[in-house]
Amino acid sequence: MFRLHLLGGTGPMTSDPILRKYRFTNAYRASDRTTQYLLQHVMYERTNRNRPPRSFRDTFVRVLLFKIFNKIETWEGLLREVGDINAEDFSVGRIGPVLDALKARGPVYSPAYIMPSPRVFGLPSKHANHLCLIEHMLATNVDRRIGSARSMSEAYVALIAMPSIGPFLAYQLVTDLNYSPSLDFTETEFVSPGPGALDGLSKCFSDPGDLSPPDIVRYAMETQQEQLARRGIEFSDLWGRPLQLVDCQNLFCETDKYSRVAHPTVRGRSHRMKIKQRYVPRTESASAWYPPKWGINELVHGWLRSDPQRPLLQVDDQSTFTELNE
Repeated sequence: MFRLHLLGGTGPMTSDPILRKYRFTNAYRASDRTTQYLLQHVMYERTNRNRPPRSFRDTFVRVLLFKIFNKIETWEGLLREVGDINAEDFSVGRIGPVLDALKARGPVYSPAYIMPSPRVFGLPSKHANHLCLIEHMLATNVDRRIGSARSMSEAYVALIAMPSIGPFLAYQLVTDLNYSPSLDFTETEFVSPGPGALDGLSKCFSDPGDLSPPDIVRYAMETQQEQLARRGIEFSDLWGRPLQLVDCQNLFCETDKYSRVAHPTVRGRSHRMKIKQRYVPRTESASAWYPPKWGINELVHGWLRSDPQRPLLQVDDQSTFTELNE
């Protein structure tokens, strides 16, 4: 479905009623719309190529401010009002009033996952406390500790020590920061499954034996080719890049969501029965651009220029597919 969208497809791209009705993440985390925006506009700023490369301290502030709210509209609203966002000019006094005004017009946080408030800072609004958290991180040089970390787990420890930053959020943030040119941690080092993934794991494996949730996610990653072959699944990988731990973690989360409707009698850990977010088709075109250090952007470009009429791009219900662009 993602590749069809890249080629210009619009409207429903599958006959699966659950995938047509509800919102799911991509198989690869980095291909999701919000992460693509983070990469292209927040971190690498591809629309402003004349700008000199930013310091990691600037990147750190920009990524945290974007990801705490995880909402493109919030980020763009901030840019309209305060201009450039960087470490030197960052302050609660500068950003806070803008967020107050944005909140008065609608939600400033994404509903994708719960973002707990760092109430230790004592301010009345959740967003002001989060701004204080970023200020605190800068004051205590968390960015420098992450920038000099020798492993992803060492950077993760620096994040999880911060107020309101739990294991799942710390793992997500260190994954985002690792997309930057300043870091180059392997994504196969460790994984911290979130609540949704734990639900999905419990639905897939009734008796995991002595394997922990991270063990199972790692097993899924390490045996992905074998598992796909056994099930006859023709999987389009990320132009040669296999699923990483964070991707497999996300897939178990999406399995939990899908099964709430497809298999409602399988309750999982949380006993959630509904999928909250409906799928709303967007008019803007999809894009695919990844950290240059992955070495796949030229492959994506070549694929987009090649003949799209190939079996792996066929949907199972041609009546739901509109004509592709050239």
